[in-house]
Amino acid sequence: MQLKHKFILPAAIALFCASSVWADEPSSAQPAESSLFQRAASSAQAAVSSTSSGINAMVEKSMSFLGIRYRYGGNGPEAGGFDCSGLVKKVFGEALGVNLPRTAVEMARLGDKVNGVQDLKPGDLVFFNTMRRAFSHVGIYVGDNRFIHAPSTGNVVRVEDMDSDYWRSRFNGARRLVSDAQAADLPQSVRDAAAARINANAASAGAAANNNPSPSANQ
Repeated sequence: MQLKHKFILPAAIALFCASSVWADEPSSAQPAESSLFQRAASSAQAAVSSTSSGINAMVEKSMSFLGIRYRYGGNGPEAGGFDCSGLVKKVFGEALGVNLPRTAVEMARLGDKVNGVQDLKPGDLVFFNTMRRAFSHVGIYVGDNRFIHAPSTGNVVRVEDMDSDYWRSRFNGARRLVSDAQAADLPQSVRDAAAARINANAASAGAAANNNPSPSANQ
């Protein structure tokens, strides 16, 4: 019995010392404090739990703002309209309870990078270089190569086709705030609504929309 204690005590001391060294060793991969952007991304991932219902709600919420006019610095209808990042912030806040940063540039630091247009999923944030600077415009991808956004002064919140020459040439990348498993395809009814809105935009805007497509620089 004394022999057993003789070996157990040194082993326990050695294990305690080793664990203390590991715990005190700084890790370059994990900073001491999470940044605002890391916390916001974590909040977004937590808000959309184990199903795509949160994504559906977010896209449907964004559709409820169709037709609201663009207003520089605007955060919603009560403020007289939206600018692009104001719309995104409002949708994420009301649909998911997520408080995103206010500008497109800040939003571009959140979540995970999407490799390309071919990998986009509904709910991804899509960014465009519209003012000769990266991430100067943001919208929400709604599937089928379409996104919803607040375009520019004189226009309204609308759905547009990313395959158009204007947007394709200015596409600046995308970020995903939810995991791949959660960013599932939308129900056909939501996809049909987006398609219908594309057609309505084309019919009502016509050449005027093409002459003034560029969003405001300030988000």
